[in-house]
Amino acid sequence: MRKSLVAIIALTAALAVGTGTALATSGAHFFSKKSTSSVNGSGALVVSWDEAGVGQDQVNYILSADASATYACINNGGNHPKAANKETFSGPLSSPETGFLPENGRVKGTLSVGPLSAGSFSCPSGQTLVLACVSYTNITLTDTTNNVTETFADTSRVFLQGIC
Repeated sequence: MRKSLVAIIALTAALAVGTGTALATSGAHFFSKKSTSSVNGSGALVVSWDEAGVGQDQVNYILSADASATYACINNGGNHPKAANKETFSGPLSSPETGFLPENGRVKGTLSVGPLSAGSFSCPSGQTLVLACVSYTNITLTDTTNNVTETFADTSRVFLQGIC
């Protein structure tokens, strides 16, 4: 009886340890000090990151943010006429799910998204449509393979002074 009780306790302990291991999350984690957000010369949001503990299989990511873009009309002299010929567009943006191949269980990557389109906004004859400024808030990068999310600092850029 005593041997049976010891065997049952040992089996229960082994099952508990095995179950705990099966339920444990992956070791995937972002290095926050290496995560950056910026706006490139085209007005797109660009994020770079470094994530470790992802294993050796392809890792999928989705970049998302709330965006605002202001477009304006510029005359042939390079000036913005005082008329109200500018428009601001706001809304969410996200990149499609994108796969990266880890190197030694680590992914160092860069993704970009945006800017929002000017839609049907257009300029009168003799003027050119330009992106005046953009801003991105609530920026997140989600590793959908390991269910880990990194947040990034808000970022913006002004291309045309005096408009935004």
